[in-house]
Amino acid sequence: MKNFNGTVLFLDRSDINTDEIIPAKYLTEITKEALQPYLLEDLKLKGVTPGEDTRGKSVIVSRKNFGCGSSREHAPWALEINGINLVIAENFARIFRQNMFNCGMLAVELPEEIIETLFSTFAGKETEMETDLAKGLFTFLSGGIEETVPFSISDFDRALIEAGGWVNYADSRY
Repeated sequence: MKNFNGTVLFLDRSDINTDEIIPAKYLTEITKEALQPYLLEDLKLKGVTPGEDTRGKSVIVSRKNFGCGSSREHAPWALEINGINLVIAENFARIFRQNMFNCGMLAVELPEEIIETLFSTFAGKETEMETDLAKGLFTFLSGGIEETVPFSISDFDRALIEAGGWVNYADSRY
């Protein structure tokens, strides 16, 4: 199972699409490693410098409709190869969300008011996050401030996560 703890990158915008996560010009690459330097290369977001701000981050918190656009798996792959195995948002494009779970990664939806609280409390600060998958809890920590947030995922998505993704899940059952 992948690691779902670490330093948080706050991306304060809705509708971050798969071309912004990994530009289409890199879709000819055949390894995840080849995608690594290009994560968020085309993202235009004030205060975010791709390459610099993504380094050392393990979790993304964003707004609505994260991962909209094309249905390619390259977007989760680019996140994964950069050590980001968890994205938290108000909601996701359906195919992106499922691609995350298929890769053994977490895409967790939280209500708008909780996302707003996370941004107002932690954005712009060095923030660490711990995931307790068994209890369904995220704990955000920064400068003595701590916020625990419950979450839930389906039993099937949990099985995909625990197996390390769809291929491992299928191999163990079929």
